This record gives sequence, C-alpha cells and structure tokens, in this order.
Amino acid sequence: MNIAKILAGFVIAAATPSAVTAGTAASILDLSTQITDTAIVFPESYQTDVHRMQQNWYLRNYTALDTSVSASVAATDKVITERLTAMPTTIEMPFNQVVRSHIDLYMDRRRSLVETMLGMSLYYMPIFEEALEREGLPLELRYLPIIESALNPDAVSRVGATGLWQFMLATARGLGLEVNTLVDERRDPIRSSEMAAKYLKQLYNIYNDWSLAIAAYNCGPGNINKALLRAGATEQSPKDFWDIYYFLPQETRGYLPGFIAANYAMTYYADHGISPALARRPIVTDTVHVHSRIALDHVSSVLNLPIEELRLLNPQYRKGIIPGDIRPYALRLPAQLIYAYLLSEDSISALAKSSPSRRPLVEIGARQAGSVESVKWHNVGRGETLSKIATKYGVSIDNLKRWNNLKSTKLKRGQKLKIITYVPAPDSALATADTVSSMVDLTVSSENGSVNTAVVEKKPQPKKVSSGTTSNVSSTVTHTVRKGDTLWKISQKYGTTVDKILKTNGLNKNVKLQIGQKIKIPKR
Repeated sequence: MNIAKILAGFVIAAATPSAVTAGTAASILDLSTQITDTAIVFPESYQTDVHRMQQNWYLRNYTALDTSVSASVAATDKVITERLTAMPTTIEMPFNQVVRSHIDLYMDRRRSLVETMLGMSLYYMPIFEEALEREGLPLELRYLPIIESALNPDAVSRVGATGLWQFMLATARGLGLEVNTLVDERRDPIRSSEMAAKYLKQLYNIYNDWSLAIAAYNCGPGNINKALLRAGATEQSPKDFWDIYYFLPQETRGYLPGFIAANYAMTYYADHGISPALARRPIVTDTVHVHSRIALDHVSSVLNLPIEELRLLNPQYRKGIIPGDIRPYALRLPAQLIYAYLLSEDSISALAKSSPSRRPLVEIGARQAGSVESVKWHNVGRGETLSKIATKYGVSIDNLKRWNNLKSTKLKRGQKLKIITYVPAPDSALATADTVSSMVDLTVSSENGSVNTAVVEKKPQPKKVSSGTTSNVSSTVTHTVRKGDTLWKISQKYGTTVDKILKTNGLNKNVKLQIGQKIKIPKR
C-alpha cells in the first residue's frame, strides 16, 4: 500500500495566521474535516484528581473563584479557528478535529480541572515565564506543564516521570538535576523550569521546528527521528508534526493537539463559562541557604508557619529533610519571614540537633545485658508525626512503620501505635538490688544534740544466676549454657569479656559450647 497516498488523505498542513487572514480559513476547515483519529490517547494529566488538587494549601488560602462569569456559549469550528489564530504566539496553533477533541474535553468534561489549574497558574506561571524568557523561548510554552502534570509538582506518571515538567530520571540527571532519596529537583518548580527551558531549546536547535521539538519533549528525539525517516523526510523535503502524525507513538499523537488545547483553554476559559481564579492576597517568596541538616517540621515549629505551606514552597524535599550538612540547599519561604528565619537559625539548628534523624556513630551491642522486649502503645495526638514519636521513644521511623504495618508516614489523631523497647530482665533487676544492698549504710544518731555517722559494710550474700546455680560471689558465678548461647552473648549478659571467660574456665578460643554445659563467669 502506498503510504504517501494514505498521508495525503489524512494529513493537514499547519496553517499560519497570515494564511487565515488572507481568506484561506475555509480551505483549512475543509482539510481539517478529513483528519480523523478514533484512537486518541489523552495525556494522563487529564485524569488528575481535581478534589485532591483543591485541597492544595495555596488554592485554599490564596485564591478564590470568580463566580460572576456568564454561561458558556457553544463555539463552532470557525470560532475556535479564529480564536486560535488571534492568539499572539510564535508557535503555530492550527485547528483540526483532533485539536477540537482536546478542547472539548477541557471546556466540557474537565471544566473543574481547568478552574483548578487557573488557580495554580497564579503561582506557577511567573516562574515558568521567567525561565523561558531567560532562554529566549516563546512564552506559550508556559502551558506545557498543563498537559504534563496539570500543575501538580508531585505528579508521577505510570512510567515514573515526575514533577511539573514530568522529567524521567535519566533525562533529569542528564540535565544536572539532583535526584536521590531526600532531594528530587524534578519537583522543584524553579530548578525544573530552568532545565525544561534549556532542554526545549536544545530540541528546537535539533529540528528548527517547534511542533517537532514539542513532540520530542514527550517521546524523545529517537522516536521523532524514526517517524521522520518513515515519512520520507529529507533536507529538501522537511516534515512537521502533522506530516509524521501516523508514524508517531499513539500517546505522542495527542501531545501537540493537547498543547494547543491547553493554550486555548487558559486563554478563552471565560468564553466557555469557566470561572477564573482570583488572588485573595499575593504570595511573595524568597530563598535562604541552609548549611545544616534540618527538617521542615523544625522550621514550621520555630517560625509558626504551617507545614503545608512549607511543603508547597519546597516540594523537592521528599522526606521533609534538608541535608544542609552535605552542601548548602535553598529553602523557599514567604518573603516576610526571611528575616525571622535568619534571626531564628540557631534555634532551628538546636531543635534539629536535639532530635537527630540519623546517628553519625552507632555503638554495636548498645542494648544492655539481660534486657527483655517490652511492648507499649502510643495514642497519636494532634499534630504528631512519626518523626516526633520515634524521637520520643528513641526508636527509628522504619521500625515504627514495620511494627505497625504502615505503608506511609501519614497518621490519624487517636491512632494506636505499637512501640517496642527494652527493659532490664528480672535477673538484671535482682543484680541491681544486690548491688544496692551491698552499699554502705549511713546510721544517724542525735541523742546529745550531735550527729554521729557510722559506716557499716553489709556482708555480701550468695547471688542467684539465671541457671539457678549458686556460686561464690567473691570470684565467679556459674552459668548453664542454653540454646542459642555464644561466648559473646554470655559475656555481654554478665558484663565481662570473652577472654576472661576463656581464661577462668581454661578454654581455648575455638571451643564449642554444649547445651547444659556449666561455665564459670568472673564477676566484674
């Protein structure tokens, strides 16, 4: 079958604004009716959970919907084409039925999503525009994160693309973004926008065509190059997105139409009766550099700043920890709190040190000899976090999650948590009592108005050991070997050393203990 004939029947050339102005709109509409795609794959962002997004701290505290917008008026193909043509853009915004499908989805079934994104755009669009301006790129690219993430910095796709600009891990690291357990700069609006602008510029320099550069951003240059080759593109006969449409991965076919629809929706929402978001109050931010390891919880506590706002401004810190002890990291705050932070920096660092998230040194065998497991239950109070509870009981967050089968760190007020600690075993308690009873007694007399102090030494009594054997307490005690005992465990239980046990019993270091064997343990 002749591929060229198939393409000739389905492909529409990108129309320029001047062509429409010259009266060729009718011919464009004729061509657009020939483009059909019954298997359109819409971007994942179209399915964003709007209700969850509306719980965003910024939306709830900084924006409000303008409900004065008039009812929607249905737009014909001609009206939409004229509106697309009227937009002051460098990138071509042609109309066809695939584009129309995306516009209808935004303007009809996903109206609430558009309203939510309009609210988030008040915060994010200036960040995007600044990054694009710095690289000299068309500002209409600021709407690319609309189809990438629906303006959700925590968005993660089914293949692992993350953040507002949906970078894959390899691409992000190739561009110099830091991604590890604690820090993911793909989620940082400023850093990810800077790298997205640089990447888009690189792609445009490869193809010298924005439709191909945008498509390559979605599926990678490799897939675009294969599609161009299959479409017969040459230097003398270059192809654009619409020429290679049917040679592209199915998801990428809807990517440029989705981008055009996003530009349309964010420009003409009011003409379709969608309420815009208005700013209740401006949010002005600034950054400080952190030079020590602190948690966002510490900053929140000292500055009396809601933790939700801190997380909104600093989504790159995945675990809420800023590893400033490794290198300086930026902390974004409301501008009016920058001076307060600088004045409180010592207090924040002190709070962090009093509840360390990790130990630089760990003593092996720090568990006291003769201790046994003790289970406690903790009722989660208002505002408590796993980190705070772990610090309170001297246990790790990982153990807390394991003991309670927790899949995340989220807690509910009143939730019961199992806590496992260690307390002295009965033998250890007995030893403590013996030690106390062996101490000197102070006898006080005040018969003639004077105080006499007499020191009386108590005679040591035979001490019971775990095997039930009594021995001479002045030199050794006897231990009966049990299942699982090793010389190391026994030495730790009695607070002595393996060498002393071997010497006391005339054993060599290669001895194998037998269950029921009795060995002498030197006293401390």
